[in-house]
Amino acid sequence: MPRARSRAGPAAGSPLGAGDSGDDGGGLRKDTSNMSFEELLELQSQAGTKAYKQLVAGSSTKKQGSRPPVQNACVADKHRPLEMSAKVRVPFLRQVVSISKKVARDPRFDDLSGEYNPEVFDKTYQFLNDIRAKEKELVKKQLKKHRSGEKHEKLQQLLQRMEQQEMAQQERKRQQELRLALKQERRAQAQQGHRPYFLKKSEQRQLVLAEKFKELKRSKKLDSFLSRKRRRNAGKDRRHLPLNKD
Repeated sequence: MPRARSRAGPAAGSPLGAGDSGDDGGGLRKDTSNMSFEELLELQSQAGTKAYKQLVAGSSTKKQGSRPPVQNACVADKHRPLEMSAKVRVPFLRQVVSISKKVARDPRFDDLSGEYNPEVFDKTYQFLNDIRAKEKELVKKQLKKHRSGEKHEKLQQLLQRMEQQEMAQQERKRQQELRLALKQERRAQAQQGHRPYFLKKSEQRQLVLAEKFKELKRSKKLDSFLSRKRRRNAGKDRRHLPLNKD
């Protein structure tokens, strides 16, 4: 007995139309952007999933091709960072924008400042001695106003530090004059034809101590200096003595 049901063709109001055929999907090439969701589902059920995907992909490519070309974002601003795709592997050596790094320069330890010459330094900054002398006189006047209290102690410490710096500067200047005198003496001996003789560091220290001894004797401070030196040496010797265990 023949089957009662037969395969019916597409309806008259279906999106395939009267002349469309679902075998090869050639007649399905139409714009799907204006179709409703219900019509899209009906089209997928009639044409099949594979043909439906091809149809949708073809319409989307047509849609993208109709758009005007987008201007490259890097042309608008050259300093804008480049957008990299997540699917592309980033190379190991990347092109990085070079930025000039600001390096701090200390003139004390820089070769551009040249070598340190104490004689040239003292001559260049000789005006600082007058400023230090004025500051010292100002501290002495302030010390006379404040006879006691915390302010008096701070001013006393400041004045003592200024005097120590002044003494150290005078001592450095005496050593510099002594080295200059020795250099001139060696130069004169070399001009006379003698072989130049350079003093050792120990001999230079002995000459400095001899000059210091003469200066203390001239200023009548030799006895106080020797007494302080004895007490200092006695304290050092006392540390090395064995303790009494009684």
